[in-house]
Parts: sequence; structure tokens; C-alpha cells
Amino acid sequence: MRTSFPTRPSTFLAAVVLAATALIPGTATGAHAAGPPPLAACAPGQLCLWAKPDFKGAKQVHELSTVSINSCTALPPGTSAQSLANRVGRPVTTYQSAECAETGEFQTYPGDGVWLPSSPYQVRAFKVWER
Repeated sequence: MRTSFPTRPSTFLAAVVLAATALIPGTATGAHAAGPPPLAACAPGQLCLWAKPDFKGAKQVHELSTVSINSCTALPPGTSAQSLANRVGRPVTTYQSAECAETGEFQTYPGDGVWLPSSPYQVRAFKVWER
């Protein structure tokens, strides 16, 4: 099998750079870096909720110092979350129901820095638990 290369050095260099770029995650056109946002995007002591998967869309921040422990906290009416970061240092249960009803979907996440890029349901409420 014979491989031909462009005859102009600048064309050859451009082809090499393009090929290498395609192999590096997050550098190809239209690609984005995978994984959680920088830790500064959700500080210690915070529960951060994003409206869309992959930590995108409107972000809500709830401080451990301002939520009632073991009580249901509903998100504002008409809003929900699809990704979250739990940095409150305590377990957090998210609920599909705005009333924290266990008849819908719910899931508990430990408080040791969980980053959830895509919830399996629309989060409408949460509870922060005592350790």
C-alpha cells in the first residue's frame, strides 16, 4: 500500500496538526471537555444544581448554612435540575417530587464531593441529612 503526502510542507504540517487534534479529547471542532466543572464552580459547603445535564444551564446554589437539615427543600416553582454537585459534607437525597414524596424517583448521594452529570429524573426537591 502506498501512501502519498502533500508536497507542500505547510500543507503537510496542517494535515499532521489536524490529525493529532482529532486524537486529543476536547480539541476537535464541536467537542467539549468531559467531567465536572472546576471545583470553584461549586464551593465546599454548597449543593449546586444545574438545569441541564453536564453542569450546564441555570445554576442554583444552596448553602449548608441556609438549608434545614432533614427537611424537604423544594426548588422554585417551574424549575428543576438535571445535574448536581454535592459538596455539603452530608448525604443529600434528591427527589422527582417537589414534596419529597417517595412515590416518585429519589436517590441519596454521599456528601464527599459527588458530581452527577446527568440525573435519571428531573430533580424538583432535596433533603440534606444529618451525618
